[in-house]
Amino acid sequence: MSSSRLGLRLAACLLNISEARRKNVVEKIAKAALFEENGKEHSEVTVLNIFSDYDYNRSVITIAAPVENLVNSVLAACVEAFQVIDMEVQEGIHPCLGAVDLIPIYPLFGVGVKECGMVARSIGASPYVMNCNVTIDSQDLATGKKIASVIRGSNVDGLRGVQAMAFPHDGKIEIACNVESFEDQKPIENSKYITYCILGHHYSYISPQFLEAKIKKLAHDQGIGIIGTALVGFTPQECKDCAEYALREKIGEFWKKREGIFM
Repeated sequence: MSSSRLGLRLAACLLNISEARRKNVVEKIAKAALFEENGKEHSEVTVLNIFSDYDYNRSVITIAAPVENLVNSVLAACVEAFQVIDMEVQEGIHPCLGAVDLIPIYPLFGVGVKECGMVARSIGASPYVMNCNVTIDSQDLATGKKIASVIRGSNVDGLRGVQAMAFPHDGKIEIACNVESFEDQKPIENSKYITYCILGHHYSYISPQFLEAKIKKLAHDQGIGIIGTALVGFTPQECKDCAEYALREKIGEFWKKREGIFM
């Protein structure tokens, strides 16, 4: 059953917190999004995914709900994070601003960026952004930074919508990429990009497979292979589909069940 049949206008928040090494703490923050102040569980909120990285000491919690319900759930998770993460002892290789580092809200179905922004107020809203991280078989940070520079969308020949940095990670170098959706007047007819539509607005983003292949070629040109690729969370369509399923089935802690569920 689609969002239109459920009567839901869906949005998602990919909440970035500065903790990954204490699983119980991360899950406590995630669960805070599922309950009201009186302790009653929200019936139309789900935590779809938790992605934690030990070296970064950073987790991304994907919270989805009807847009009118989302902000209270996100704020509840933020309050919990402020209470349980001590930034005086926090350490990790990823830059961070605080216990709660990023609170982007993305439209999924039946709601636009403008309304997400109004609901979010100072929380912030944009077309969907996902993270795609590729690990190269090297410890040379300078080479990693060169590869990241080549693929950045801000460069003339870079990949549109891609922001990239290189970090030491688990003894190798990881090319960490933000893959941003961008709006076009009409769908892009190019195999490099994937297009979706919300409320008549067309959005596109670089294919994670193409991005991986591009980094693989750039690394190969330096005599380096790649070890693997991690997609943090979901593509926009996957996020929408999982949110619809979880809300329809009333699965708040969806992240615990998602490996055995096939859409």
